[in-house]
Amino acid sequence: MKSLMRIKQFGIIVLATAALSACSSNNTQITSRDDSPYLTQAQAMARSARVSNVSYDLDFKLDGSDSFANQTTIRFTLSDNSSPLTLDLSKANIQRLEINGHVLYPNYNGLYLSLNPKLLLNGDNLVKVSFTRKHSTNGEGLHRFVDPVDGKVYLYSHFEPAAAQQMFAVFDQPDIKATYKLTVRAPADWQVISATREDNIVNDGDFRVWHFPVSPKLSPYNFSLHAGPYHMWQDDKSGPYPMRLFARQSVASQVYPQDWFRYTAAGLKFFENYFGVKYPFKKYDQVLVPDFLYGAMENAGAITFAEGRFLYKAKMTKDQQQMLAGVILHEMAHQWFGDLVTMKWWNGLWLNESFASFMGTLATANATEFDYAWRSFYAGGKQGAYDKDSRVTTHPIEVPVPTTGNAFDNIDAITYSKGASVLKQLRHLLGEEVFRKGVSEYLHTYAWQNATLEDFIGSLAKAANRDLSQWTQDWLYTAGVNTLEANFQCSNGAISSFTLTQTAAVTGQPVLREQKVQIALLRKHRQQLALTKTVAVTYQGARTQVPTLIGEQCPDLVYPNYDDWGFVKVKLDDKSFATARNQLASVTDPLLRSMLWQSLWDSVMAGNLPLNHYLDTVFVNLPKEHDYTLIGQILRTLHTSQHWLAQMAPLHADYRDQVARALAQMSLRLTMETAGNSDLQRRWFDAYIDFASDAESLAHLNELLDGKAKLDGIILDQDTRWHIVRQLNRYDYPGSKALLKQEAAKDNSDTGIKAAIAATVIRPEAEIKREWLGRIQHQSGEAFPKLRIAMANLYPAEQQLLNSATAEERLDTLAQMDQSKGPVFMRSYAPTLIPTECNHSSVNRLQQAVKDNPTLSVITMRTLKELLQEEQRCVVVSEKITR
Repeated sequence: MKSLMRIKQFGIIVLATAALSACSSNNTQITSRDDSPYLTQAQAMARSARVSNVSYDLDFKLDGSDSFANQTTIRFTLSDNSSPLTLDLSKANIQRLEINGHVLYPNYNGLYLSLNPKLLLNGDNLVKVSFTRKHSTNGEGLHRFVDPVDGKVYLYSHFEPAAAQQMFAVFDQPDIKATYKLTVRAPADWQVISATREDNIVNDGDFRVWHFPVSPKLSPYNFSLHAGPYHMWQDDKSGPYPMRLFARQSVASQVYPQDWFRYTAAGLKFFENYFGVKYPFKKYDQVLVPDFLYGAMENAGAITFAEGRFLYKAKMTKDQQQMLAGVILHEMAHQWFGDLVTMKWWNGLWLNESFASFMGTLATANATEFDYAWRSFYAGGKQGAYDKDSRVTTHPIEVPVPTTGNAFDNIDAITYSKGASVLKQLRHLLGEEVFRKGVSEYLHTYAWQNATLEDFIGSLAKAANRDLSQWTQDWLYTAGVNTLEANFQCSNGAISSFTLTQTAAVTGQPVLREQKVQIALLRKHRQQLALTKTVAVTYQGARTQVPTLIGEQCPDLVYPNYDDWGFVKVKLDDKSFATARNQLASVTDPLLRSMLWQSLWDSVMAGNLPLNHYLDTVFVNLPKEHDYTLIGQILRTLHTSQHWLAQMAPLHADYRDQVARALAQMSLRLTMETAGNSDLQRRWFDAYIDFASDAESLAHLNELLDGKAKLDGIILDQDTRWHIVRQLNRYDYPGSKALLKQEAAKDNSDTGIKAAIAATVIRPEAEIKREWLGRIQHQSGEAFPKLRIAMANLYPAEQQLLNSATAEERLDTLAQMDQSKGPVFMRSYAPTLIPTECNHSSVNRLQQAVKDNPTLSVITMRTLKELLQEEQRCVVVSEKITR
C-alpha cells in the first residue's frame, strides 16, 4: 500500500528544481522492483554490483514507548548512477530525506525508498533519513516487550534474514557489508548493547546518551541493538575477552551465569586454536530475550538467546547444561563462520547453519564435560535429518533462494543436521587435520568478505589435494538418504564373503554416494555382546567388497556404520536384527546401543516391526537402561507411540489404555528407584507427568500438587507445577480448572502467563477451542508469541471429536490464512492446526487438500504434504498392530 509521508520542518528545506523534476519522473524510471516486500536475488546482485564502501551512522531515540525515532546517515560509493537505486526501510513515518545535500519529498512505498539517479553521483554519496516507527511485537526488527511482573520495557533486535529494514534505512542484503557507528539516547536506568562496546556515556537528565565506536564490516543481519533495564553479569578474568551476560531483572534468579561464562571461555579457546584465527570481535556479550522466534541468533559480539529455553526455576539437569553449552558454541562458531566470513546470498544459509551445528557439537565434545555430545547429536538432530530426508518433500542441501521471502523455506533438519552430518563425514573422508587446515585457509582468505559454497569447497579441496566436484554434486545438490546393509556368509565358523550393499533413497534423487564408514563385528560372550573387530571402509556404488573381513570369526551382529561416521540409514541383516532385539541390554557401547534401538524404531516406522512388539521390547529393556542420553532417545519414541495410539482410537482403544497405564506406572517406579540420581529422576518424573492419563495417575499428580503425597527427591518448582496443571486440565481432572486459576493467580510472570494459556486451551471444551481458534486466525487479543503457545496445545491427539469439529473449516481457510499471514505465522500454524486423525478418511481429506490448494506457499505446502505422509505412516502402523 502506498503511503504519503509529511515532511516536518527541520530548519530550511531546500527543494531544488532538479530534485522536483526527479520526483515527478521517478515513477516512470523504476522497473527493477515492484511493491513486493521481498528482494529477489537478481535485484540484490544488481544492487551490490553498483554499491560499495558502505557505512552507517545510526542515531536512535528510545523512550520505552511503542515507537522509536532514528536518523540513518549512509555513506556509499556508487559505480553507476544511470538508473534508480532503492534503500530498504519498512513501515516508517519518514520526517526528512536528504540526498547529497538536497532535501526532498520521499518517493516511498512503505517498503523501500527510491533514490532518483539524478541526485546520485558516480562516486561517493551521502543519504540521510529521519523517521519514526512502531516497535515490532513479532520477534523481528526492534522488538518491544513489557514485563508483566514489573512493567519494565525491554527491546532487542532480530534481523535475519532481512529485517534490519524494520529498524533503520539499509541496503538489506548480506553481500553489502558495512561499518556501523551507533548513538543511542535511552532512559538512564537502561543498558544498551551492540556489536561494539560503548566508549562514552553522557548523562542527559532522565536519559543517557550511549556512543559506540565504529564496528568492523558486517552484513546487516549480523548487526544488532538491544536495550532495556537488563540485569548484567560480567566476567573479565576467565579469558582474553571481556564477557557479559544480560537478562530481564524479573528472571535474573533463574540464570546460572557461571555456566554461561565457563562454556563461553572454553569455546573461545577451542575455536581460536582450531581455526587458527583470533576471535573477530573485542568483547563477547550474550543476551537472554523474551518472545524470541528461534533458539538463538549470532549477532556479532552480542548474541541473543530465547530465554524460554534457558531459564530454569530449579537446578539445571545435565541435559539442560549440555543444551546450553551446545547452543552457546553453535552461535560462537558463527562469529567466524557467518560473521567474519559471510555468505553472498541466502542460498548459503545452509552452510552457515550446518557448519555451526557441526563445529558446535565438535567443540561441546572436546571443550566441555559433555564428551558424549556426538551421541546426543545422533539421537536428536541427526534422527530429525533422517526423517526429513525420507519425506516426499525432501530437498537438496543446496537449493536456490529466489527472494528474501524464501530464505527460510528450506531451514529445517536437512539444513542443520544433515548438513552437519555431511561435514562430519567429509572430515572422516579427508582426514581430520586436512579438514581443519581447509577451514582455516577459508577463514583467512575470505575474512571480512562474502564467500560462496565454491570458495569453501575449494579451500578444502586445496588442503586435501583432490577434486571434490563429484562429492559436492552427490551430497549437496541431490536429495535423499541412502541405505547401507552388510551381506555376509560364514563357513566353518568364519566369514567367507562380505559385501556392503548401498541402495538409493526411496525419496529424492536416486544417487549412490561415496562414504567412509567403520564396520563393527560383535559376538555373544558371557552375557554380553563383545566387539571383536572394526575396519574402516570407503564405499561407493551399489556393492563394495570387503576382503579384509574374510576369515574373521563369524559374528552374531554386524553394524556397518559403527561410531556413526556416515550419513546413511542402516538396514540390519536378519541375524543381526534378531540379535539386537534379544541382546539390547548386553551391548556395552552406549552409542552402538543407541543405534540398535534406532534400528528397531526405524523398523516400526517402516511398517516392518509391529508397534506392540517394539513396546514389548521397551518394557523389558528400558528399565535396565541407565544412560541418560539413551533414555531420552527411547522416551521420544514412546511419546510418538502414545500420540499414535491416541489418534488410533477407537480402533485400538483398549490397547491404548493398557499402554498408557503401563508407561505411567513404569515411569513412576523408575522415578522412585532413581532417587539418588537427580538428573535421571527428573527425566523419569517429567515422563511420568507426560504419560499420566488414567484416573489413578492423574489423582496421584493432583495429590503431589496439593502436598498430600510426596516423592523422595522430587521438589515441585513452578515450571513442574505448571506441567502438572496442564496435564490435569488436558484430561479434565475434577477440580483442574480451579487449580489453573489458582496457579495463574500466584504466577504472573511471562512464563506463567504462557503456561496458563497452554493449560487453558488444552482443556477438552468446545467453547474454549472455538474461542482460541478465532483468536489465532484473526490474531486478536494476544500477541503472536502467546498465539504460538495456543496453537501447539489446541488439539492434542486424544481430543479427536473436538479436532474434527473444526477440521474442515481449518482446511477450507488454509489458503486464505497462508496468503494473509505470512511465513513467520504459518511456520507455527500449519504444523499444529492442519487436522490429522490417523485413518483412511483423514488421508483422503489431506490428499484432496493438496490438490485443492496448488498456490500454497512453499513452507505451507511442504507441511501439508509431510502431514499427509505422516497420516499414511500412522495408518500403516495401526494396521500392523497384532494383539
